[in-house]
Amino acid sequence: MKKMIGLGIIAFLAIPTINFAQEVDASMMQKIREEGLQHSKVMDIVFNLTDKNGSRLANSEGYMRAANYAKETLTGWGVENARLDAWGEFGKGWDLEKMYLAITAPYYKPLLAWPKTWTAGTKGLKKASVIVVDAKDSATVASYKGQLKGKLIIIDQATPYKQSFKADAVRYTDEELEKIAAATMQPSRPVDTAQQRRMREQMSRSGGARALTILKEMAKEEGAVGMLTSAARNHDGTIFSQGGGSYKAADAENFLDMAMSIEDYNTILRLAKSGTEVNMETEVKTKFQTKDLQGYNVIAEIPGTDPALKDEVVMIGAHLDSWQAGTGATDNAAGSSVMMEVMRILKTIGAQPKRTIRIGLWSAEEQGLLGSRGYVKKTFMDPTTNTPNAAHEKFAGYYNIDNGTGKVRGIYLQGNEQCGPIFKSWLAPFNDLGAKTVTISNTGGTDHQSFDGVGLPGFQFIQDPMEYDTRTHHSNMDVYEHLSEDDLKQIATIVAAFAYNTAQRDEKLPRKAKK
Repeated sequence: MKKMIGLGIIAFLAIPTINFAQEVDASMMQKIREEGLQHSKVMDIVFNLTDKNGSRLANSEGYMRAANYAKETLTGWGVENARLDAWGEFGKGWDLEKMYLAITAPYYKPLLAWPKTWTAGTKGLKKASVIVVDAKDSATVASYKGQLKGKLIIIDQATPYKQSFKADAVRYTDEELEKIAAATMQPSRPVDTAQQRRMREQMSRSGGARALTILKEMAKEEGAVGMLTSAARNHDGTIFSQGGGSYKAADAENFLDMAMSIEDYNTILRLAKSGTEVNMETEVKTKFQTKDLQGYNVIAEIPGTDPALKDEVVMIGAHLDSWQAGTGATDNAAGSSVMMEVMRILKTIGAQPKRTIRIGLWSAEEQGLLGSRGYVKKTFMDPTTNTPNAAHEKFAGYYNIDNGTGKVRGIYLQGNEQCGPIFKSWLAPFNDLGAKTVTISNTGGTDHQSFDGVGLPGFQFIQDPMEYDTRTHHSNMDVYEHLSEDDLKQIATIVAAFAYNTAQRDEKLPRKAKK
């Protein structure tokens, strides 16, 4: 089977793109290039999403500020029906209002740390000594019962610092892109259902994970101040900080857990284990949003103009939410600003698409693609029977950006072999910008899967890695300075062309054969 698929890849890459030349309006491609590359507003958009609105955790005040900015800005450009669109219940929002942490003895040292999301605050300034806890198993944790009141807890597990001799930021080489293009279709993996995820979570509660859960419960009950944690990735000033527990409406506030660098963590641990008394002070103020538990996406559109095709829909999208430590610049204000810029480009050049072009800026992607999945379910599937509806049949295609700030180098087909020669033709006007790779491969972890998972053509672009996985993804370094302006301009230009071409072609994009 693999061999047959591999031969199919070679075959479609060999098909002359002239077969699809009639689908590409050269004059429109030139207009899109000029507006996207010479008159871009993408950095102004991303400034507003990041510096002006802050981090955008789902249902937080920061998220709602950014969502309303997007809605109002799209409306100002003449994009129609811009709205905050409820997709279902999410849960509590959470905002960080104050964070202070320092060693006070044996000397004073201010520390950089971030509370994990949906954790409680300290209710004022707290002074506490450090207690080292061995959390290798539940029985060992139980031996600390009665010792945690007023303490800051640190786990007895140092993480060695390892020197790295590799660059943080990289681009794909020609050789790497050739390997991506030559990939063959891998066997499909089982769908990751909610039930399967719950089973994994239950299994993970055994051993050390279960011991840590028990420790937090015990610490909360006894009145400990908080917990210090770290990870191997947290070094050289970069701290990765994500979720600290449940956000569901009925669940209690989670115990305070502060992520810090391994350098500071190991310092505190060494001191405490040497018998030196380590005193610290901290003040953390968090705020839970409970008035409106609904999750909201931002939706807007450029209506189609062809009487026979205007009810068919092309979608572009990216997730608007982020984690809390940075301002979510590369993950994923980059994608959101690009998609807004696409809509601006098309409005500015006076595009009159045959099909409707719709933008979706998704919430709660970081919690499991919840916003896009909720939208897909209510829009394209009968929610009572999970069967496709009329809108599903009229859907033309979806394009997503969520791999950082790196420029587009091509596109993943998600196994949709028939789209290969079409996309190769559409990339041709932008080969000089470094975008030419088409691969049969799947890529996962973001919102195109919500569409692909229900049989709709959904695609993610290949992007240069830059420093996404090494430095910015979910970290305090995910800020404006780590964006590449030229790359974002290039992305917006290519996505605008793909959206327009999809809206104009005689037929909707081919769909994968049903399994």
